[in-house]
Amino acid sequence: MKFPLYIAKRYLFSKSSNNAINIITIIAAIGVVVGAMSLFIVLSGFSGQKDFSLQFTNVFDSDLKIYPQSGKTITFSEAQEKNLKEIEGVEAYSKVIEERVFLQYKGKNHILYIKGIDENFENVNPLDSILYFGDWLVPNQNEVVVGLGTAAKLSMGIQDYVDLLEVYVPKPGTGQISALDPSQAFTKENAVVAGVYQVNEDLDSKYMFSDIDFARSLLQLDSAKVSSVELKLLPNYSEEHIRPKITSIFSEDIIIKNRIQQNDALYKMLNTENIAVYLIFTLVLIIALFNVIGSIIMMILDKRKNIKTLYNMGATLKDIRKIFFFQGTLLTTFGGLLGILLGVIAVVAQLKFEFVNITSTLPYPVKLKFINILVVFVTITFLGLLASKIASGRVREKLLD
Repeated sequence: MKFPLYIAKRYLFSKSSNNAINIITIIAAIGVVVGAMSLFIVLSGFSGQKDFSLQFTNVFDSDLKIYPQSGKTITFSEAQEKNLKEIEGVEAYSKVIEERVFLQYKGKNHILYIKGIDENFENVNPLDSILYFGDWLVPNQNEVVVGLGTAAKLSMGIQDYVDLLEVYVPKPGTGQISALDPSQAFTKENAVVAGVYQVNEDLDSKYMFSDIDFARSLLQLDSAKVSSVELKLLPNYSEEHIRPKITSIFSEDIIIKNRIQQNDALYKMLNTENIAVYLIFTLVLIIALFNVIGSIIMMILDKRKNIKTLYNMGATLKDIRKIFFFQGTLLTTFGGLLGILLGVIAVVAQLKFEFVNITSTLPYPVKLKFINILVVFVTITFLGLLASKIASGRVREKLLD
């Protein structure tokens, strides 16, 4: 083992008498370095984008959310509230009523979801971080907080007591609607826009917050009926330990979802994109490693006399193959480590100096993660071993004659 490794290091770090081979080796090394650096930067950039996309779920979605398994509402009585408070690990909870509604303001229309929340909702989700301008809801008032997208679409301001926002929702029940008076099919409430929130383009046009009693009156729901219950857990408490205790409180069949399950489509999309980006850049890395195979084969041809000398001195065919296998492995390993180092420097520089921007005020998000370093190193090492094995296999008995 020591003999082939020693010769491989000599071949790797010493110049060949043929200048063309030196150039090919340098090109192969640069390809490995650039390939490893590119893969690491892309993975770090995607990690930053993923965290940037998911930060909105930390604002809008709770640690756990209780849904009805069927239907739109569940019964949540005072006795059940008391039992929920006694569960160890539950820091706060909030009752929520959610339904699709129709808005009308000065002749303009929009359809979104009303989210009726109680006074505990701010203890579950950090709402103060999303308020764009205006004030938050005052309990027991006909006030709403709309998203920036909704406000722009309806051209509405805040605290307008002259032109009130009209909120419509279909009345429950069945039967025909009179053509003479279609309004009988809808429940209507007027509200004042107290403030405007901003999260992202999708959510800003999808939800409108109101007091829970306003939503309950609009939807004509019983005081014990809610659409969901959102929970905030204490740090270091396992949700798997808490889930059975929550289930035992409810007599109805319920579904309990964590933050990932509440956004399963988003997480699946991001993970799929991550895998796709990794595979694409791994393919680029494979193409770059063809240069390594070519470099080693050229080295084998250049060192034919030396190979024969080593063979005559007692080296076996297996030992000679190991020389060029180790040479390719060292080339890809050192090149990969250098590429990762340069990639880390580039990511740290972006985090510190923000020299690449998406907009004038928003730097391109990146994140330095050890897992990305490990993935790139394992990938480059595995592909390097494979390339070296293919190239070293060109050493055959015919070459030694």
